[in-house]
Amino acid sequence: MASIGGKKEHPLSMRFPVADIDMIDRAASIKGRSRTDFVREAAVRAAEDALMDHVATRLSPDAYDAFLAALSGPATPVPEMVKVLRRAAPWEAKANKSGA
Repeated sequence: MASIGGKKEHPLSMRFPVADIDMIDRAASIKGRSRTDFVREAAVRAAEDALMDHVATRLSPDAYDAFLAALSGPATPVPEMVKVLRRAAPWEAKANKSGA
């Protein structure tokens, strides 16, 4: 087996219902990936997300004070966000153009 960072790769065997395999195969095909690559990528992405949910953010005392001050201060609008939020949703824009 190939070696990554000095560690050997290890096989992982799982059992799936036929309906799940069919859905995974369709999705992998759409992405132009093999079933193995598709499942590996999805599993690694889910693992990264789970780990990131539990990562502590460390700040120096000064940075922490600045962070608290920013949270406690008045909210300031972000012009780009205001513009996006004022824009009609695509389905609303279509309805307005068709006269609905």
